[in-house]
Amino acid sequence: MLKINLPLFLYCAVVVAPLQAQTVVEHIPTHTLNEHFTLHNDGTTTHIVTGLIWQRCSLGQNWDGSTCTGNAATYTWQGALQQGSSSTFAGFDDWRLPSVEELRSLVAYDRFSPAINNAIFPNTSTSWYWSSSPNANSSDGGWIVSFYDGFDGSHSRGNAYHVRLVRGG
Repeated sequence: MLKINLPLFLYCAVVVAPLQAQTVVEHIPTHTLNEHFTLHNDGTTTHIVTGLIWQRCSLGQNWDGSTCTGNAATYTWQGALQQGSSSTFAGFDDWRLPSVEELRSLVAYDRFSPAINNAIFPNTSTSWYWSSSPNANSSDGGWIVSFYDGFDGSHSRGNAYHVRLVRGG
């Protein structure tokens, strides 16, 4: 009879188990192909379809030349807006928080966890990201996009969510 030390088994199953990898749904066409992006050596990428230049890492992470390291920081809506106006990443000072439409252009609807092209935007959090778009029906609402599944919605501007900055447009 096999005896299992239950606390050790649970520790191994929960703590040591590998993180679930991104899931790709094969029958849904992608619109965020690698060919739609031009990669730059400074941790930015140009989305050829929109002409926008994006930071490849979320704020709080660092670009090490090949991937994003560290943990993405979270900000309130006002804090996210301020981060955009004060960033000098890659030597540019015209970074800003993207509109909800711009942020949606990064969603890869053919995949989830995260719902973004991992080759272009490595180690993206599967959580909510702020946009600069206020909710016209709520004096305290701002639009957000989830990079777990690509859904968007409006939440209180006092909540803390992740940020990816953009320039151009």
